[in-house]
Amino acid sequence: MNRLVRDVLEALKAVIVTRDELLEKVVASVLAGGHILFEDFPGLGKTLLCTSLAQALGLRFQRIQFTPDLLPGDITGGYLYNRTMGTFEFRPGPVFANLVLADEINRASPKTQSALLEVMQERQVTVEGERFAVEQPFMVVATQNAIEFEGTYPLPEAQLDRFMMRVSLGYPDPEEEQVILRRRLERARDAVVVPQVTTKAEVGEMQRFVEGVHVSAPVQQYIVALVRATRGHPSVEVGASPRAGLALMQLSRALAAVRGRAFVIPDDVKAVAVDVLAHRLVLKAELWAARTRPEQIVRDILSAVPVPVPGSLDGIAGGQVKAAG
Repeated sequence: MNRLVRDVLEALKAVIVTRDELLEKVVASVLAGGHILFEDFPGLGKTLLCTSLAQALGLRFQRIQFTPDLLPGDITGGYLYNRTMGTFEFRPGPVFANLVLADEINRASPKTQSALLEVMQERQVTVEGERFAVEQPFMVVATQNAIEFEGTYPLPEAQLDRFMMRVSLGYPDPEEEQVILRRRLERARDAVVVPQVTTKAEVGEMQRFVEGVHVSAPVQQYIVALVRATRGHPSVEVGASPRAGLALMQLSRALAAVRGRAFVIPDDVKAVAVDVLAHRLVLKAELWAARTRPEQIVRDILSAVPVPVPGSLDGIAGGQVKAAG
């Protein structure tokens, strides 16, 4: 698994110029079976990252461009009349893929956005009372513009809660931006081809391996303390739910596996806490008006909540390393 993960990361680094830590989190989200929300400015490579990830993992990729006139049936598919057979038959929509890119998801109406709720949570689509399971592995990567809100429909909290993490690529520094230019000159074309590293079956095996990554009792208590601290924070109207705690644990397990461990340490939890918890917080009105960011609140909580001492983790870590070896 470590060899495959390293090869996937190297394949992504060859075309995506961004922080190594971000690529690790994206791969970890795939292994954890979670969905990702990219909130960023246009032109930073979000679509390129998604297509490259699908190519490297050998997953079937579909892109849905969300627009105001998009209908739920355009996403899920529906029944069409077959004149030859004289019957109605189901034609699956673009959501029937392994990796679905929901581009500019906040541009579609709430009714259309809600078409993704069932498939994101239950990995199935219900049409005319009949259920159709999507192929595994399955994940949704959605994007939304961080600055343009005119004519958009903000995602409701219930749908935001379905995303395991929210991240952003950010602008590259001058050296990274020059690397982007140099690579384009070397390719002599716009198209980017990423070699396939794994298969769908191998991705499924890696996801099952993550389920065996150990989380000690002190680390579990640390996760619970972080989640509960969001509910009691004076700046937060609505804190993180138990689903957020589960997402934080699952992504921490996957990140530990990506980093070559069969057990979770507090640093794994701290590395993904902001990405998992911030978009789930509803701030009080006066702080929202003052443009206080929930990411800063989560960082404050990370600074205030005591971290489990290393001594309480040594025996478990050593046993897990021996077992993994």
